[in-house]
Amino acid sequence: MAIDPQSAILQAEEQRAQAEALFNSIGEGAIATDEFGRITRINPIALDILGYKESELIGEWFPKKIVAINEDDVTVNLIDRPITKAFLTGRSVTDKIFYRKHDGQRFPVMLTVSPILLADRPIGAIEVFRDITLEEEIDRMKSEFISLASHQLRTPLSAIKTYSHMLVDGYMGDVTPAQKKSLRTIIGATNRMNELISTLLNITRIESGTIVINSRMLRVERAAEEVIKELSLAASEKNINLSMTVQGKLATSVKTDNLILKEIISNLVSNAIKYTTEGGAVDISVRGRVKDVLITVTDNGWGIPKESHDQVFSKFFRAQNTVKRETTGTGLGLYLVKGLLERLRGTIWFESEEGKGTKFFFTLPKEQRQRSN
Repeated sequence: MAIDPQSAILQAEEQRAQAEALFNSIGEGAIATDEFGRITRINPIALDILGYKESELIGEWFPKKIVAINEDDVTVNLIDRPITKAFLTGRSVTDKIFYRKHDGQRFPVMLTVSPILLADRPIGAIEVFRDITLEEEIDRMKSEFISLASHQLRTPLSAIKTYSHMLVDGYMGDVTPAQKKSLRTIIGATNRMNELISTLLNITRIESGTIVINSRMLRVERAAEEVIKELSLAASEKNINLSMTVQGKLATSVKTDNLILKEIISNLVSNAIKYTTEGGAVDISVRGRVKDVLITVTDNGWGIPKESHDQVFSKFFRAQNTVKRETTGTGLGLYLVKGLLERLRGTIWFESEEGKGTKFFFTLPKEQRQRSN
């Protein structure tokens, strides 16, 4: 059956109008480009956020007009722009970045870029973004509150711990075995509270960018040995074999912060001890490689359910199989570890099977340029 040309034109115009209405109704800033990165469409919210008129952007090259910068106020390389990655990979890319408004003001955005594919070839892209200045400010205020509250909590905790130790050790007279048991429970609780406060303070420093890196050359296995000494009592109480091996012949020396490295290893090892049943084993392996040092913490404990793997490094996350058996965790340890490693330019990943144990791997580069702020 022949198609009426006039009807076809009307139908095409109706589809364009629907597409335009849909695009403009998006509740966040939206920009569309062609295959060459030229801006073809921009919705009113994006214009309002960026401070441009539509005539100033349509037909312009996206990376030139929409300036992206990093947290150090340095222009992001074209190859590192999310829109470039979307074109190159053919997949959607989500990222947090800073944009400059028309008046030069910098502001943070959360964005997602999706390529428009035709026969598996990108013919354009659509970026949806939102201004997260208010969210960042709320996070900063929360971090400052947690930091202040944590500092204030430490003073009374120190007094509780000091006097409890004095009572247990008999400096204030004899105490009965039952009283000693109760006092040790108090001491244990204050120790856990102090650990939580230290974790919260470290997290607020990471999130606010104020954590200081004091780098020096060190051998990774030396830091691991110190951690083993500190955690040997906790391991022996559960009859867990805690060991360390150095593999390979390449050097294991890196220039990094010793205290932060020990904090990372300690979190991973203490987690392994906590989530391994009595009589189990935890091993730290250190291997020097050409460009980095690989550290592996292995246990034969409870393992992490497969459906939880993508949430392991999230704040406050705890797998269901651990919550049922161990109620004292905060879900902050691995979030902290990942944040600290990012400050040291390291990477972390893991392998785990429920009921069979877990392996955490992390690397530290031998030649690294760390940020100090």
